[in-house]
Amino acid sequence: MLQLVRLRGPHTVYDPIRYLLRSSGKRVRPVLTVLACEAVGGRAAAALDAAAAIEALHGFTLVHDDIMDNADTRRGLQTIHRKWNDNVAILAGDEMIALAYHSLLKTKTRKLAILLRMFTEAFIEVCEGQGLDNEFERRLGVSLREYLHMIDKKTAKMISTAAALGAMIGGGSKQEVNALGTYGEQLGRAFQIQDDLLDIVADELSFGKSIGGDLKQGKKTYLLLRGIERTRGKERRLLEKVARRSRISIEEVRKIKEIFERHGIIDEAQALVRNHTRRAQQALAGLGPTRAKEMLALFADELVARTS
Repeated sequence: MLQLVRLRGPHTVYDPIRYLLRSSGKRVRPVLTVLACEAVGGRAAAALDAAAAIEALHGFTLVHDDIMDNADTRRGLQTIHRKWNDNVAILAGDEMIALAYHSLLKTKTRKLAILLRMFTEAFIEVCEGQGLDNEFERRLGVSLREYLHMIDKKTAKMISTAAALGAMIGGGSKQEVNALGTYGEQLGRAFQIQDDLLDIVADELSFGKSIGGDLKQGKKTYLLLRGIERTRGKERRLLEKVARRSRISIEEVRKIKEIFERHGIIDEAQALVRNHTRRAQQALAGLGPTRAKEMLALFADELVARTS
C-alpha cells in the first residue's frame, strides 16, 4: 500500500496518508482478501492490488470518522486532524478513495466490472452505516435491531466484501464467493461487537484509544442499548444520560461498567461475539481443504481474543 504514495507529493496530501499507513493497524481486510483468494485456489499475488484498495478505502473511513468523532488518538497516535488540521485530514481521506480505485483497477481479471460494482456497493454502504451511526448519537430510543442493521453496513459489509473480492479474483465458484462473503459478514458483526466491548473493558494502553470513548460521545453500542433495556431506576437514568450525549465523568464510566457486569451484559456480548465467530467458521465448511482455509478459521479465533 505504501508503494502507492511513497514518491508522491504534495506533502499536504501524502504525508498524512503515509503517517496513517505506517501505524500499527491490524490490516484485517487486506489479509482476508489475500487468504480468500488462496482459499479457492488462486495465487496471493493476484489479489494484492485489490487488498491494497480495500485497505485504502478503510483508511478513508478512519480519517473521516476521527474528524466526525472529534477523536484525539487512533492506534495510540494522534489522529490526522489533530496532528495537522481538519482540512488536511478531509483531503487525505478523499485522496485515499482515489488511490483505492486506482489500485483496484490494476487487478488482472476478466471480472473487473463485477469487482468494481462490489467495491462501490461496499463504499456506499459504509457511508450509509456511518450516517446511521451519527444519527443514532442524536436519537433516543434506538433499538438493537437498528443497531445491528447499522453495524452490518458500517463494519460487516466492508469485511464481507474484502473476502468476496479475494474469492472472485481467485476464480472461486459462486458458492465459494458467497461462502466467503458470509464468513466476512459474520466476522464483521463479531468484530464490531468486540470493539464495543473493548471500549469499556480494555486496557487503554493496548487499546490505543481512550476507554469509554464511545460512551462519552453518546454512541449507541450493543452494551448501552442492552443496558437501557435491562435496567430501571437510577441505573437506567445514568445510561439514558449517556444516550442523550450528556457529559459523563471517568467515575461514571466506571459505574456504567459495573452496571454492565451486574446485569450480565458483558457476558452476553462476549457470547454473541463467539456465536458470530462460530457462524463465520461454519461458512468455510463448503471450501476444499487448504492452508488458507485453516488460516481463515484461526484468524476468526484471534479476532475474538484480541485486546486492541
